[in-house]
Amino acid sequence: MASPQSVLLDNLFDGFVQALAAKPDMGVEELRDMLEKCGDVARDPGGVDYLEVDADGTTCLWAVPHGCAEDRVLLSFHGGGCVTGSRFSHRKLYAHIAKAVGCRALIPDYGRAPEHQYPSQVDEGLRNYQWLLDQGIAPAHIATVGDSAGGNLCTSVVLAARDRGLALPAAVMPLSPWYDMEASAASFETNAKVDRLISREMSLGMSGLYLGQTSPRDPLANPLWADYRDFPPTYIQVGGYEAIMDDATRAAERMQAAGVEVRCEVFPEMQHVFQFMAGNAPEADDAIAKLAAWVRPRLGLA
Repeated sequence: MASPQSVLLDNLFDGFVQALAAKPDMGVEELRDMLEKCGDVARDPGGVDYLEVDADGTTCLWAVPHGCAEDRVLLSFHGGGCVTGSRFSHRKLYAHIAKAVGCRALIPDYGRAPEHQYPSQVDEGLRNYQWLLDQGIAPAHIATVGDSAGGNLCTSVVLAARDRGLALPAAVMPLSPWYDMEASAASFETNAKVDRLISREMSLGMSGLYLGQTSPRDPLANPLWADYRDFPPTYIQVGGYEAIMDDATRAAERMQAAGVEVRCEVFPEMQHVFQFMAGNAPEADDAIAKLAAWVRPRLGLA
């Protein structure tokens, strides 16, 4: 049974849905302002410094836990349909993960749609990865992580790096990944009554803004169509109440078929990116502890 504390995310998402219903013509800027509140349901982890940096043209935020291993990095892509979200809305989430792992997190503020459409975000993420390599960070000391659309990017950027012959990071950690640009998951129906936020209409609306004229089956836009040969070890987390739960499970099946070391964990009764509640809900803290335990040895951390 979900903890009483998990109502924090239920209430937040209910508020979003009510606001959208009251104003169906809400503009992109107002939508962005509203969804910045996702960061409100996390408790500040404390003991983490935040530093802004330019990573080859992208404004990023370093989350630096006190006493961490600074030669290990989580390249952390925020969610929001590639339309909303920022380094600030996701600051606390990725700081919690970085603190649990014991390394730095780099959170890029990539260009958002519709002003910047696919493949802009993938190309920018690839430049951020190359920037880390140019700073002397070894590929084996980098893991990518991302939530929702960021879960897509933390996957597609690694696929793009492989296709360009770059050395790959040690691990990939998608959280509630939004992969399917066609919204074809059966979980849209099976979880329709329990998902508090996402509908097929919302997913297709976001993918339309992100893709423009690109095919929804382009493998770097929709990783369900990707070839996962030589892909790094991957740990996917998803909530059991999510309309896009099947994005995670189908991607894991495709990775496994390609010989990837993959773990896909479904957390019962949890909503989209329930890890947002870090420091406030036990399910979020448990999930982050599992991410840290899984990735630390892959980054060479004791």
